[in-house]
Amino acid sequence: MRAMKYLHTMVRVTDIEASLRFYRDALGLEMLSRRDSEPGRYTLVFLAAPGDRSAQIELTYNWPAPDGTAEVYTGGRNFGHLAYAVDDIHASCQRLADHGVTISRPPRDGRMAFVRSPDGISIELLQAGTALAPAEPWLSMPNVGSW
Repeated sequence: MRAMKYLHTMVRVTDIEASLRFYRDALGLEMLSRRDSEPGRYTLVFLAAPGDRSAQIELTYNWPAPDGTAEVYTGGRNFGHLAYAVDDIHASCQRLADHGVTISRPPRDGRMAFVRSPDGISIELLQAGTALAPAEPWLSMPNVGSW
């Protein structure tokens, strides 16, 4: 029997630059590669958590048709979320907030938070190891929207 290896999860995005500002700049993932295909009219970007290429995310941007129309994506209820362990959930949420990202479920417990990408993909952040002590502003911050 041949062993299997997880490669990546693909997420379709409607604006590659907005998605890179979220996944790379705000969330802190590292861009591993980018491929722009003129003949195929698409862009593929692979990202991973710093120092861990074993769980990659592939952003797929299908370019608008020559007439300017673009495909519209809707979220399926069968897809839940992407999850990342972070060294400091408070600092991670602050970094996201500083980039204009809404914290949908703040880390009131010092353990878990949720945000959404520009295309509405739910991202769960989990404190690595022991939960941090509850702290403001997260402690009194309400949930926003769905997560």
